[in-house]
Amino acid sequence: MKKEFIFIGPPGSGKGTQTKMLSKEYNLPHIDTGSLLREEVASGSDEGKLANSFMEKGQLVPIDLVSKIIKNRLMKNDCKEGFILDGYPRSMEQAEALDKILSEIDKNTNVEPQVFYFDVSQDKLVERLVNRRSCPKCGAIYNIKTMHLKDETICEKCGSKLTRREDDTEEVAVKRFQTYFAQTAPLIELYKKRGQLSSIDASLDINTIYKNLTGAIK
Repeated sequence: MKKEFIFIGPPGSGKGTQTKMLSKEYNLPHIDTGSLLREEVASGSDEGKLANSFMEKGQLVPIDLVSKIIKNRLMKNDCKEGFILDGYPRSMEQAEALDKILSEIDKNTNVEPQVFYFDVSQDKLVERLVNRRSCPKCGAIYNIKTMHLKDETICEKCGSKLTRREDDTEEVAVKRFQTYFAQTAPLIELYKKRGQLSSIDASLDINTIYKNLTGAIK
């Protein structure tokens, strides 16, 4: 049976790590909207060129355009058995757009997406982001407070120098959390009322979160 998973949660909640693990176990494509937009731009498609015209100016890509790009991706052959959608929707408007997309893709089927909300407190999230370091070469992500690295400046996978995002500061992290929650709170209620929402305690360790996540899959 086709499986459709939607992940919502604030930046730094650990969605990326868990969705990649789930993608590997269930052999489903992991679709991160940020990466998808960048790939579309790199492909030189008409949609990519149009999206880039907004991104170059630091503007948000219009919802209609993002929806079209997502729909095109979800209609590809590797999504026939399902997909993992990471970071979309982020607002009620986007949720309505996604409903329309899925109604077209899944017509004449009984498929219903399962939505996972990664619940984490503001304090925990800020602590994670402030201590987050990433490798620009291999993409590995570390938490220098909890992972006890031999050298907090070096990637243990490839040996490259770790970097810290400019916006991984306490002040910015608090603002990002508050903005995200203001936009997402209505989504949580929407999917809860539909019976599609599973809330995951994202404050736990990686392995425990994954165990709880897979245990919640219907």
